[in-house]
Amino acid sequence: MAKVRIRGIYSTAITKLLIDNGFDIAQPSATTRERFRLKRNDEPPDLDVYDRLDLQGVRALGKAEPITGFVSVLQSCLDDVIIRKWPFTIDGIYKGLVKGADPETHSLLVDIGSTVGRIAEEEIPDLYLEQIIVQIERRRRFKRPVLTREIKVPGKYAILLPKPQIKISRKIRDPETRSKLHKLGEELAPPNRGILWRTAAAHQPSNVLTDEVTKLTKEEETIMKRADELEAPKTLWEGPHSIDVEFPALSKVKLDEMRESVVPTIDGHHLYKTCGGKISSALDMAERLLEENRSHEEVEELLKQTIETEYPDEGSIIEVEHVKLDGRTLRLGRALVEDFDHHEAVIRFSRVFERKGIYDGLKTRKEPGDRAVTTAKIGEWYFKTEYFSKEGSYKGTYVNFNTPIELYPYGIHYVDLDVDVCAWPDGKTETLDEEKLERALTEGIVTQKLTRIVKDKLRNAVSELRR
Repeated sequence: MAKVRIRGIYSTAITKLLIDNGFDIAQPSATTRERFRLKRNDEPPDLDVYDRLDLQGVRALGKAEPITGFVSVLQSCLDDVIIRKWPFTIDGIYKGLVKGADPETHSLLVDIGSTVGRIAEEEIPDLYLEQIIVQIERRRRFKRPVLTREIKVPGKYAILLPKPQIKISRKIRDPETRSKLHKLGEELAPPNRGILWRTAAAHQPSNVLTDEVTKLTKEEETIMKRADELEAPKTLWEGPHSIDVEFPALSKVKLDEMRESVVPTIDGHHLYKTCGGKISSALDMAERLLEENRSHEEVEELLKQTIETEYPDEGSIIEVEHVKLDGRTLRLGRALVEDFDHHEAVIRFSRVFERKGIYDGLKTRKEPGDRAVTTAKIGEWYFKTEYFSKEGSYKGTYVNFNTPIELYPYGIHYVDLDVDVCAWPDGKTETLDEEKLERALTEGIVTQKLTRIVKDKLRNAVSELRR
């Protein structure tokens, strides 16, 4: 059974979800061990799950089979989950085809088969090389993977390094253990190679670690032999697979329910945690009161009173965070909240444009002084923007379909689902880009359930516009 290590604000909910679906939990935190009555398990994981920097979801890194199983569980349980798969493996080793230089970034473009990456010019002193052996680094710049010719071969307990040095994971703190590993590394390191001992090495006997280094040395020899035999672009060694998971509004609600089945949880827990700062701290205090058997209703009301001033209201300036299916985040500019009906959860805000352009979809000219008025209902799958000239003449309406809108202290957030409806002053309406959502379904980015919901919402929105 696949072993998963889970960290971050979603850890309790995801641990519950995965245990219920037959996964084992590796290296559980002290809190997780207590909540789920788990035994200590120091085995290295097959899959690592940890928070994204923006806390809007998680990243998962691991072997192909556990990744596939994790994706299947998420998509079967979370209706609006968004899953983006990287077209390459982390630490993957490739024989690449040099495509040319990019003077702006002082790098060379290298075709590795599944994508094109970048490598710094200084790593290739011979600019006339056509084929090179490269490895994916664990970082990306300029929307492409960063490549290196400094080849490492990772294992469970050790990483074979390209330079003669012995390193030890910082998480191994015991001086005696560090000294033992350093001495063993010096004995085992192949000529002109180094060893990095991973955290899991701390609890392994010497014979297991010796076998690991022997295996990695042979693996490197096999990789280089394949490189001599194959023409670029080709994969020489497949590293861990990686996915980016986004939890929109419905997913957060479902994860709240999973957490609630384990430990007292405030409605909106994961939304509040994503806010960070004062709101996250207030949530922690509220849930401690729940653990003291205070009334759920009373605590939730107290929390809302504590944090309500953090959120925008009429007259506030907000940001519109527009996330694309490919993961790019666009900020549509600062907007003035003109009206906020808290009872109906409907917010109306406006933006004034300063530059000329063309309105997407409408194909209508945008002029300086034009005004866009947006009406959005928190939790709804679409919102409507009406465009007016500086003099107040109506130019058209654009309906954007998205994951349910979420309200944050800075403004609103959603994932754009690419489907839109346009309406013109003469009464004409047109639906745009439905095929993009279908393509996202085929590629496994969105779920079948999400696609059905959007199609139903689309029909209703078109009927309303025509009326």
